[in-house]
Amino acid sequence: MRIAIINPNTTESMTVRITAAARRVASPDTEIVGRQPSLGPDAIEGPFDGALSVPGLLKEIVAAEAEGVDAHIIACFDDTGLDAARAVATRPVIGIGEASFHAVSLVAHSFCVVTTLSRSASVIEDNILRYGFSQRCRRVFATDIPVLDLEKPENGAGERISAFIREGMEIGAEGVALGCAGMTEFAQDLQRAHGIPVVDGVTAAVGLAETLVRCRLSTSKSGVWAQPTRRHVLEKF
Repeated sequence: MRIAIINPNTTESMTVRITAAARRVASPDTEIVGRQPSLGPDAIEGPFDGALSVPGLLKEIVAAEAEGVDAHIIACFDDTGLDAARAVATRPVIGIGEASFHAVSLVAHSFCVVTTLSRSASVIEDNILRYGFSQRCRRVFATDIPVLDLEKPENGAGERISAFIREGMEIGAEGVALGCAGMTEFAQDLQRAHGIPVVDGVTAAVGLAETLVRCRLSTSKSGVWAQPTRRHVLEKF
């Protein structure tokens, strides 16, 4: 089985970290193929960055399909371009945001999300409502740490995320979804520290993608995610 994990931004170091995290949890017979677009924003922090990243993301989906992958993962918690990707792909496409909400809801009756910037929190709140998880999510917290600063030790990202987890637990959250692919390396330490499930979207998405492939399930093409008639426009980017 081959799964493409696509970082929709253009920062190579983040792609390397995301790909390594996916490989750590993938089954022995699963090959993880890391990809990123050559053009687009270096980080996705809100709707504007997300819109800019979509053409590059879709081109990576098309290229991965041509290489014969069995599934795709979009490694942005905003689920950037997810509907468009499902339309253009013939294989399953998993967004790490949606994967996180499903996973944390299986192990916690209620949850909170801890993400990066406040403008990203609004996108996540909209997705939670759309996906039907609004009654399970107590709150989306923003640490106001930029995506690319998460890996800088001097910013104390782990401690700041931990403080919001404690606040979430005080208002009834029984689990946590980490709201950025760049937070993947904090998940296990935070889970041990707080004693509740802490879900990293990258690892959750790998498991879901493997399950769909093994069940021989792919995206329905009978309606919203039917093949787009203007797919050729991608060639202009």
